[in-house]
Amino acid sequence: MASKSEEELRKLSVEIRVLEANAETVQSRINMVNAVITDLSYASMTLEGLEKEKENSELMVPIGGNSYIKARLDNPDKIIVGMGAGVSVEKTLQEAKEIIKKRLENLENTRMTLQQQLAQIAERIGEDREKFEALVATLREEKAKKDV
Repeated sequence: MASKSEEELRKLSVEIRVLEANAETVQSRINMVNAVITDLSYASMTLEGLEKEKENSELMVPIGGNSYIKARLDNPDKIIVGMGAGVSVEKTLQEAKEIIKKRLENLENTRMTLQQQLAQIAERIGEDREKFEALVATLREEKAKKDV
């Protein structure tokens, strides 16, 4: 009986390790999705701000490192939007806002799905750890009985 329990312990140990690796992978995906959501949220806020600007308005454009350049807004209704695979197209301000809004909605759905997956994995890890601890306790009891 002990060897069967020991084999079950090994299986649970491996399964827990695999589940923990899966949890880390899903968490990494959530972090990536969160980063893209943050980026798109900034873009959305910027477009909202551009709506209020007039042609030839002077703007401060961030270039990174908490540094900016001054620029003039040539045409506030023409936005270049990245479509993926290195392709960008010119869109109106409203079209650009709608594209970003849809992307944000899709990413929110993706994030919710990933969070559900992570919760399921965490639940399974918890169940496996309980089984593992119960088996360890059983093995200790069996060993104590044999030692007496």
